[in-house]
Amino acid sequence: MPNIKFSYLYRDGANNKNFNAIIFDNSANIDVAELEALIRTKLIDGLWFYVNEWQLPDLHFRNYDDRLDHSWHEFESVEYSDEELNVPLNLAEFIAKIEKTYWVQ
Repeated sequence: MPNIKFSYLYRDGANNKNFNAIIFDNSANIDVAELEALIRTKLIDGLWFYVNEWQLPDLHFRNYDDRLDHSWHEFESVEYSDEELNVPLNLAEFIAKIEKTYWVQ
């Protein structure tokens, strides 16, 4: 089974964007459609999340302005990938962090 690629971004108040993709080992054969369904149930308004909750790299710009900018990141996609792994966090740990997420909406 191929690896899994989680893509996300940070968009500041002026619509400047930083993008990132995390490549996880998928030796447990996690179904990407099931993972995406889980992720979507845990997003704020179906789109945003806090990177510190999921232990992902923060993409905020250095010149963060708390009057204009916000603290959440935007989910972009999750897909199978043949790209090399780029994080020590394994997919099961990542899924466990997502499952623990609870936003009051």
